[in-house]
Amino acid sequence: MTATPIPRTLSMTVYGDLDASVIDQMPPGRLPATTRWTTEHNRGKMLDFVAGQLARGRQAFFVCPVIDEAGAGDAKAAVKLHQQLSRRYPGYSVGLLHGRLKVDERRDVMERFRRNQVRVLAATTVVEVGIDVPNATVMVVEQAERFGLSQLHQLRGRIGRGGHKSYCVLMAGDRLGPEARARLEAMQSSADGFRIAEMDLELRGPGELWGSRQHGLPELRLANLVSDAGLIPLAREDALGLTASDPDLSRPDNQRYLDLVRQHFGRTGGLLGVG
Repeated sequence: MTATPIPRTLSMTVYGDLDASVIDQMPPGRLPATTRWTTEHNRGKMLDFVAGQLARGRQAFFVCPVIDEAGAGDAKAAVKLHQQLSRRYPGYSVGLLHGRLKVDERRDVMERFRRNQVRVLAATTVVEVGIDVPNATVMVVEQAERFGLSQLHQLRGRIGRGGHKSYCVLMAGDRLGPEARARLEAMQSSADGFRIAEMDLELRGPGELWGSRQHGLPELRLANLVSDAGLIPLAREDALGLTASDPDLSRPDNQRYLDLVRQHFGRTGGLLGVG
């Protein structure tokens, strides 16, 4: 079961002899979050917008890629952002959550956030899953270009869990490469986890089906896992029919297939039941 499949998971599911059950609707009461990406040039406007949400009684997440600045280069750190947000929103309690805190400390921060005693939470990606705060309506992801699509979609899933309109703001640096820009545009254009997974597959590649590499260009020469998705089950049925009638591909007319299996998989061809 997966909510936001990484490319390799998606490709293995497509290729696998599996029955898939697809839930393509949001849970009752959920509202899709409005997503926008912007740059540091608009940081002041973003902070003012968050202040407006706080004034309405709502809560906000701020997520950073690292905990502190030690060895982090130019990455934004949750510890420093916590200090900045405390000065920016002096009338509200600002919490700090990251993986180096003791378990009891993390639980205490999250419980106070759930109870609306903490109004703004500066955190790392420890909030990516398992956090349910219906009153939180803003998710600000700092240096969003550093995150993958699946992770951004998971972070966005922390808001929009109540009946209030929610907003995801992806803050990015001023200098973006084409792939980073494509990820941000994808997040802004769709709230559909299936479409996000397809975009992630297109951008990063499916990785290895017979290895551990999680992403990278596929070994297929012609087929495309996204645009040719409808053909893959047909090809799988043909392959299953072929191996059912000739399990070891010993018939002369199937010798070419056996040669291809040996050429492509080498000794691992035995895993396929042939060669």
